[in-house]
Amino acid sequence: MKQKAQSLMRQGQFFGFLGVLGFSLTLPATRVAVTSIDATILGLGRALVAAVFAGIVLRVTRKPWPNWRQCKSLLWVAVGVVFGFPFFSAWAMQYVPASHGAVVLGVLPLVTALFGRMRSHERPSPLFWLSSVAGSLVVVIFALRAGGGSFHIADLALLAAIVFAAVGYAEGGHLAREMGGWQVICWALLMAAPVLLFPVGFALWRHGFSPTPVAWLGFSYVSIFSMFLCFFAWYHGLAVGGIAHVSQLQLLQPFLTLGFSVLLLQEEVAHCTCCGRICYTVPFGES
Repeated sequence: MKQKAQSLMRQGQFFGFLGVLGFSLTLPATRVAVTSIDATILGLGRALVAAVFAGIVLRVTRKPWPNWRQCKSLLWVAVGVVFGFPFFSAWAMQYVPASHGAVVLGVLPLVTALFGRMRSHERPSPLFWLSSVAGSLVVVIFALRAGGGSFHIADLALLAAIVFAAVGYAEGGHLAREMGGWQVICWALLMAAPVLLFPVGFALWRHGFSPTPVAWLGFSYVSIFSMFLCFFAWYHGLAVGGIAHVSQLQLLQPFLTLGFSVLLLQEEVAHCTCCGRICYTVPFGES
Protein backbone atom coordinates (compact mmCIF):
# COMPACT_ATOMS: atom_id res chain seq x y z
CA MET A 1 0.00 0.00 0.00
CA LYS A 2 2.82 2.38 0.89
CA GLN A 3 4.65 1.60 -2.33
CA LYS A 4 1.49 2.28 -4.33
CA ALA A 5 1.04 5.64 -2.59
CA GLN A 6 4.64 6.57 -3.31
CA SER A 7 4.23 5.53 -6.93
CA LEU A 8 1.13 7.69 -7.28
CA MET A 9 2.93 10.62 -5.66
CA ARG A 10 5.85 10.32 -8.10
CA GLN A 11 3.42 10.05 -11.00
CA GLY A 12 1.55 13.11 -9.76
CA GLN A 13 4.75 15.10 -9.41
CA PHE A 14 5.90 14.10 -12.90
CA PHE A 15 2.67 15.12 -14.62
CA GLY A 16 2.35 18.17 -12.37
CA PHE A 17 5.81 19.32 -13.44
CA LEU A 18 4.89 18.88 -17.11
CA GLY A 19 1.88 21.11 -16.52
CA VAL A 20 3.93 23.74 -14.68
CA LEU A 21 6.56 23.70 -17.42
CA GLY A 22 3.89 24.39 -20.02
CA PHE A 23 2.15 27.04 -17.90
CA SER A 24 5.44 28.86 -17.29
CA LEU A 25 5.36 30.10 -20.88
CA THR A 26 1.85 31.50 -20.54
CA LEU A 27 2.76 34.98 -19.30
CA PRO A 28 5.58 35.53 -21.83
CA ALA A 29 3.31 34.34 -24.64
CA THR A 30 0.50 36.57 -23.35
CA ARG A 31 2.87 39.53 -23.08
CA VAL A 32 3.86 39.01 -26.73
CA ALA A 33 0.28 38.63 -27.94
CA VAL A 34 -1.28 41.51 -26.00
CA THR A 35 0.87 44.05 -27.86
CA SER A 36 -1.47 43.78 -30.86
CA ILE A 37 -4.47 41.78 -29.61
CA ASP A 38 -7.13 43.21 -27.29
CA ALA A 39 -6.99 41.73 -23.79
CA THR A 40 -10.58 40.45 -23.94
CA ILE A 41 -10.00 38.74 -27.28
CA LEU A 42 -6.77 37.25 -26.03
CA GLY A 43 -7.95 36.27 -22.55
CA LEU A 44 -11.29 34.77 -23.54
CA GLY A 45 -10.85 34.09 -27.24
CA ARG A 46 -8.13 31.55 -26.54
CA ALA A 47 -10.72 29.43 -24.74
CA LEU A 48 -12.94 29.48 -27.84
CA VAL A 49 -10.07 28.13 -29.92
CA ALA A 50 -9.34 25.48 -27.29
CA ALA A 51 -13.05 24.59 -27.17
CA VAL A 52 -12.91 23.60 -30.84
CA PHE A 53 -10.16 21.08 -30.08
CA ALA A 54 -12.02 19.93 -26.96
CA GLY A 55 -15.16 19.28 -28.99
CA ILE A 56 -13.20 17.24 -31.52
CA VAL A 57 -11.56 15.13 -28.80
CA LEU A 58 -14.86 14.45 -27.03
CA ARG A 59 -16.54 13.61 -30.32
CA VAL A 60 -13.82 11.16 -31.36
CA THR A 61 -13.70 9.45 -27.95
CA ARG A 62 -17.53 9.39 -27.67
CA LYS A 63 -17.51 10.18 -23.97
CA PRO A 64 -20.94 10.42 -22.29
CA TRP A 65 -22.21 13.77 -21.11
CA PRO A 66 -21.36 14.58 -17.48
CA ASN A 67 -24.13 14.25 -14.91
CA TRP A 68 -25.68 17.18 -13.05
CA ARG A 69 -23.30 16.99 -10.09
CA GLN A 70 -20.30 16.92 -12.39
CA CYS A 71 -21.71 19.83 -14.39
CA LYS A 72 -21.82 21.96 -11.24
CA SER A 73 -18.15 21.21 -10.60
CA LEU A 74 -17.29 21.89 -14.24
CA LEU A 75 -18.98 25.28 -13.91
CA TRP A 76 -16.52 26.22 -11.16
CA VAL A 77 -13.64 24.97 -13.30
CA ALA A 78 -14.84 27.11 -16.18
CA VAL A 79 -15.26 30.20 -14.00
CA GLY A 80 -11.76 29.74 -12.59
CA VAL A 81 -9.50 28.71 -15.47
CA VAL A 82 -11.55 29.50 -18.59
CA PHE A 83 -12.93 32.93 -17.60
CA GLY A 84 -11.16 34.40 -14.59
CA PHE A 85 -7.48 33.58 -14.86
CA PRO A 86 -7.08 34.13 -18.63
CA PHE A 87 -8.95 37.45 -18.59
CA PHE A 88 -7.25 39.02 -15.57
CA SER A 89 -3.76 37.79 -16.47
CA ALA A 90 -4.12 39.10 -20.04
CA TRP A 91 -5.34 42.46 -18.70
CA ALA A 92 -2.38 42.68 -16.30
CA MET A 93 0.14 41.87 -19.03
CA GLN A 94 -0.78 45.15 -20.73
CA TYR A 95 0.83 47.05 -17.86
CA VAL A 96 3.57 44.93 -16.25
CA PRO A 97 6.27 42.63 -17.65
CA ALA A 98 5.85 38.88 -17.66
CA SER A 99 8.72 38.64 -15.18
CA HIS A 100 6.82 40.76 -12.64
CA GLY A 101 3.65 38.75 -13.18
CA ALA A 102 5.60 35.55 -12.60
CA VAL A 103 6.75 36.75 -9.18
CA VAL A 104 3.26 37.78 -8.05
CA LEU A 105 1.84 34.46 -9.20
CA GLY A 106 4.24 32.80 -6.79
CA VAL A 107 1.41 33.08 -4.24
CA LEU A 108 -0.69 30.67 -6.30
CA PRO A 109 0.60 27.41 -4.73
CA LEU A 110 -0.51 28.48 -1.26
CA VAL A 111 -3.95 29.62 -2.42
CA THR A 112 -4.42 26.43 -4.45
CA ALA A 113 -3.47 24.33 -1.41
CA LEU A 114 -6.02 26.23 0.71
CA PHE A 115 -8.82 25.62 -1.78
CA GLY A 116 -7.68 22.01 -2.18
CA ARG A 117 -7.90 21.61 1.61
CA MET A 118 -11.48 22.89 1.59
CA ARG A 119 -12.57 20.96 -1.51
CA SER A 120 -10.88 17.59 -1.06
CA HIS A 121 -10.39 17.58 2.73
CA GLU A 122 -6.66 16.99 2.38
CA ARG A 123 -4.60 17.39 5.56
CA PRO A 124 -1.02 18.50 4.84
CA SER A 125 1.39 18.73 7.77
CA PRO A 126 1.97 21.96 9.75
CA LEU A 127 5.48 22.14 8.24
CA PHE A 128 3.89 22.11 4.78
CA TRP A 129 1.73 25.13 5.62
CA LEU A 130 4.62 26.94 7.27
CA SER A 131 6.76 26.52 4.17
CA SER A 132 3.95 27.64 1.86
CA VAL A 133 3.20 30.75 3.93
CA ALA A 134 6.89 31.65 4.13
CA GLY A 135 7.25 31.38 0.37
CA SER A 136 4.17 33.52 -0.21
CA LEU A 137 5.42 36.22 2.17
CA VAL A 138 8.64 36.44 0.19
CA VAL A 139 6.57 36.93 -2.98
CA VAL A 140 4.42 39.68 -1.43
CA ILE A 141 7.47 41.50 -0.06
CA PHE A 142 9.11 41.35 -3.49
CA ALA A 143 5.99 42.71 -5.18
CA LEU A 144 5.81 45.60 -2.70
CA ARG A 145 9.51 46.27 -3.17
CA ALA A 146 9.09 46.33 -6.93
CA GLY A 147 6.20 48.74 -6.60
CA GLY A 148 8.04 51.11 -4.28
CA GLY A 149 5.94 50.17 -1.25
CA SER A 150 2.59 49.93 -3.00
CA PHE A 151 0.85 47.56 -5.35
CA HIS A 152 0.43 48.41 -9.02
CA ILE A 153 -3.18 48.19 -10.22
CA ALA A 154 -2.04 45.30 -12.40
CA ASP A 155 -1.07 43.45 -9.21
CA LEU A 156 -4.71 43.55 -8.15
CA ALA A 157 -5.65 41.94 -11.46
CA LEU A 158 -2.96 39.31 -10.91
CA LEU A 159 -4.27 38.63 -7.40
CA ALA A 160 -7.76 38.16 -8.87
CA ALA A 161 -6.24 35.79 -11.44
CA ILE A 162 -4.62 33.83 -8.60
CA VAL A 163 -7.94 33.33 -6.78
CA PHE A 164 -9.74 32.25 -9.96
CA ALA A 165 -6.94 29.87 -10.93
CA ALA A 166 -6.82 28.32 -7.46
CA VAL A 167 -10.56 27.66 -7.52
CA GLY A 168 -10.34 26.10 -10.97
CA TYR A 169 -7.29 24.02 -10.07
CA ALA A 170 -8.74 22.67 -6.83
CA GLU A 171 -12.16 21.87 -8.31
CA GLY A 172 -10.66 20.41 -11.47
CA GLY A 173 -8.13 18.30 -9.57
CA HIS A 174 -10.89 16.91 -7.38
CA LEU A 175 -13.16 16.12 -10.33
CA ALA A 176 -10.30 14.60 -12.34
CA ARG A 177 -10.22 11.69 -9.88
CA GLU A 178 -13.44 10.39 -11.37
CA MET A 179 -13.46 11.86 -14.89
CA GLY A 180 -9.81 12.08 -15.86
CA GLY A 181 -7.95 15.36 -16.23
CA TRP A 182 -8.40 15.66 -19.99
CA GLN A 183 -12.17 15.25 -19.75
CA VAL A 184 -12.40 17.94 -17.07
CA ILE A 185 -10.82 20.66 -19.21
CA CYS A 186 -12.59 19.50 -22.39
CA TRP A 187 -16.06 19.63 -20.84
CA ALA A 188 -15.32 22.92 -19.04
CA LEU A 189 -14.27 24.53 -22.31
CA LEU A 190 -17.30 23.20 -24.14
CA MET A 191 -19.67 24.45 -21.44
CA ALA A 192 -18.08 27.90 -21.45
CA ALA A 193 -17.91 28.39 -25.22
CA PRO A 194 -21.49 29.67 -25.81
CA VAL A 195 -21.10 32.32 -23.11
CA LEU A 196 -17.69 33.39 -24.40
CA LEU A 197 -19.09 34.16 -27.84
CA PHE A 198 -20.74 37.37 -26.62
CA PRO A 199 -17.80 39.24 -25.00
CA VAL A 200 -15.33 38.02 -27.61
CA GLY A 201 -17.67 38.94 -30.47
CA PHE A 202 -18.23 42.41 -29.02
CA ALA A 203 -14.48 42.93 -28.56
CA LEU A 204 -13.82 41.84 -32.15
CA TRP A 205 -16.46 44.27 -33.41
CA ARG A 206 -15.02 47.11 -31.33
CA HIS A 207 -11.28 46.54 -31.68
CA GLY A 208 -10.88 44.35 -34.75
CA PHE A 209 -8.31 41.61 -35.05
CA SER A 210 -5.03 42.24 -36.86
CA PRO A 211 -2.22 40.61 -34.85
CA THR A 212 1.39 40.63 -35.90
CA PRO A 213 3.01 37.28 -36.76
CA VAL A 214 4.68 37.18 -33.34
CA ALA A 215 1.37 37.96 -31.62
CA TRP A 216 -0.21 35.13 -33.61
CA LEU A 217 2.45 32.81 -32.24
CA GLY A 218 1.73 33.90 -28.65
CA PHE A 219 -2.02 33.58 -29.16
CA SER A 220 -1.59 30.11 -30.64
CA TYR A 221 0.49 28.98 -27.68
CA VAL A 222 -1.93 30.16 -24.99
CA SER A 223 -4.86 28.69 -26.94
CA ILE A 224 -3.47 25.24 -27.67
CA PHE A 225 -1.07 24.64 -24.80
CA SER A 226 -1.92 26.96 -21.87
CA MET A 227 -5.68 26.57 -22.27
CA PHE A 228 -5.83 22.96 -23.41
CA LEU A 229 -2.96 20.47 -23.51
CA CYS A 230 -1.18 21.61 -20.32
CA PHE A 231 -4.33 20.90 -18.33
CA PHE A 232 -4.24 17.25 -19.41
CA ALA A 233 -1.03 16.79 -17.44
CA TRP A 234 -1.82 19.28 -14.65
CA TYR A 235 -5.20 17.91 -13.63
CA HIS A 236 -3.94 14.33 -13.83
CA GLY A 237 -1.05 15.25 -11.57
CA LEU A 238 -3.34 16.94 -9.04
CA ALA A 239 -5.71 13.97 -9.09
CA VAL A 240 -3.18 11.22 -8.43
CA GLY A 241 -0.61 13.12 -6.33
CA GLY A 242 -2.90 15.26 -4.17
CA ILE A 243 -3.94 18.86 -4.82
CA ALA A 244 -2.03 20.43 -1.92
CA HIS A 245 1.27 18.66 -2.50
CA VAL A 246 1.40 18.74 -6.30
CA SER A 247 0.31 22.39 -6.36
CA GLN A 248 3.58 23.29 -4.61
CA LEU A 249 5.38 22.50 -7.86
CA GLN A 250 4.05 25.89 -8.94
CA LEU A 251 6.77 27.40 -6.77
CA LEU A 252 9.06 26.52 -9.68
CA GLN A 253 6.88 28.43 -12.13
CA PRO A 254 8.10 31.97 -11.30
CA PHE A 255 11.72 30.89 -11.88
CA LEU A 256 10.84 29.15 -15.14
CA THR A 257 8.79 32.13 -16.31
CA LEU A 258 11.57 34.55 -15.38
CA GLY A 259 13.98 32.44 -17.40
CA PHE A 260 11.70 32.35 -20.43
CA SER A 261 11.04 36.10 -20.11
CA VAL A 262 14.76 36.84 -20.21
CA LEU A 263 15.43 34.30 -22.97
CA LEU A 264 12.50 35.13 -25.25
CA LEU A 265 11.59 38.74 -24.41
CA GLN A 266 14.95 40.08 -23.18
CA GLU A 267 13.30 41.32 -20.00
CA GLU A 268 15.68 42.27 -17.21
CA VAL A 269 15.13 42.60 -13.47
CA ALA A 270 17.56 44.82 -11.57
CA HIS A 271 17.88 46.94 -8.44
CA CYS A 272 17.70 50.59 -9.41
CA THR A 273 20.39 52.73 -7.78
CA CYS A 274 18.38 55.91 -8.37
CA CYS A 275 15.11 55.10 -6.62
CA GLY A 276 16.01 51.96 -4.69
CA ARG A 277 13.20 50.02 -6.33
CA ILE A 278 13.35 46.79 -8.31
CA CYS A 279 12.94 47.93 -11.91
CA TYR A 280 12.16 46.03 -15.08
CA THR A 281 13.63 46.59 -18.50
CA VAL A 282 11.21 45.49 -21.22
CA PRO A 283 12.65 45.94 -24.70
CA PHE A 284 9.84 43.96 -26.32
CA GLY A 285 6.45 45.58 -26.94
CA GLU A 286 7.00 48.53 -24.63
CA SER A 287 4.10 50.94 -24.84
